[in-house]
Amino acid sequence: MKKTYDVIGVGLGPFNLGMAALTEDLEEVDALLLERNSSFQWHPGLLLEGTTLQVPFLADLVTMVCPSSRFSFLAYLHDIGRLYHFYFLENFHIPRKEYNAYCQWVANRLSSCQYGVEVKDVTWSDEKGLYVVQAELQGQTTFFYAKHVVFGIGSEPHLPNWSTVPSNNVFHSAEFAYRKEELTSASTITVVGSGQSAAEVFLTLLQEQTQHQYELRWYTRSDGFFPMEYSKLGLEHFSPDYTNYFYQLSQHKKGEQLSKQDLLYKGISADTISDIYQVLYERTIGQTPLNVRMMSKTSIVDILEKAGKLVLKANQWEQEETFEFKSDYVVAATGYKTPSLSTFQGLLGDVMFDEWARPQVNEQYDLKMFTERDGKLFIQNGEMHTHGVGAPDLGLGAYRNAVIINQIAGREVYKIRSKNIFQDFGVTKSLVEV
Repeated sequence: MKKTYDVIGVGLGPFNLGMAALTEDLEEVDALLLERNSSFQWHPGLLLEGTTLQVPFLADLVTMVCPSSRFSFLAYLHDIGRLYHFYFLENFHIPRKEYNAYCQWVANRLSSCQYGVEVKDVTWSDEKGLYVVQAELQGQTTFFYAKHVVFGIGSEPHLPNWSTVPSNNVFHSAEFAYRKEELTSASTITVVGSGQSAAEVFLTLLQEQTQHQYELRWYTRSDGFFPMEYSKLGLEHFSPDYTNYFYQLSQHKKGEQLSKQDLLYKGISADTISDIYQVLYERTIGQTPLNVRMMSKTSIVDILEKAGKLVLKANQWEQEETFEFKSDYVVAATGYKTPSLSTFQGLLGDVMFDEWARPQVNEQYDLKMFTERDGKLFIQNGEMHTHGVGAPDLGLGAYRNAVIINQIAGREVYKIRSKNIFQDFGVTKSLVEV
């Protein structure tokens, strides 16, 4: 029989890479992480010059639960001879390119990561008392066995169901770095979206506009081009404390809260907004015409293709006014969607899904099952509907991994504290005065 692992991770983004790093030196946890791509890459199409993480460098793969780890960001800097450079930089927010380089540095030092392996299904074997992970490796079907499985299958770029999708001239912002040179010959470029990615794409195109003389447009259905909530007490929503509070709410209340919390994680950084405004201001000195249009509260309802041009049908929803305009290219910063675990046929009879095909998740990040068993299925960044806005946040990745690893190891490998922030989100016994 093949080797049995304590845990197999499906997918190798930052969260499961953190799982690999935090288990690398643990004798009691033998882990295997499987990734279909040939190497680690983190949003390569958005690694633009001048862009930074929106979380401090302490939100690396390990530091928030194990600051002494040899896989920390500071350990990476020390190893490659950049520690003094970073020291003098005096900036908590590191370039995205460097975060990707750091993750690759970690990945190259881990024995548990295997690339070029695409997981096709996960089933439970009553006979073996193990999970069977069916995968494809170099065109051949192979099987791996584990006591537990952690799904970190990430997210996929999402495009609305426009009439022109797929079209070569309509593409997601995730491809922007690869296709930016194509846009230099365009006469009109339209950016669609309201978040950080849309703003970064727009800023890059704005900075290069005078070289290429295209018309630049930016439309968002949001109320405005608003900054992300980044106050100190606002940031405390990305804490274990808020995650624990949110989990206890009813599913109805959770849905209500999530619908109101866009600016906690979908807004634009104040620095990026300032940079955009600075360019706009300097560009218009001396009454120079500005070949730019920015418009909020506007949905792009559909995109058609006529006579070699894209025709965008738009709706200013507050005025209830519709209009059309033409564009050579559309860069759609329209977010990401998480692939449904229901695509793994072997899970359908085991895992409880809700009416939206989302897995039901226990507080400790294991999936709710119809049949209790010792082996658990865990999920990374697929539990926003149950655990709140912190699910995709890099700053909570190490904490979630610590919770999962402690269960797999059967002991408190990494210390989990119940109080991490200053404020209280809900009523507790300690707050009730008799």
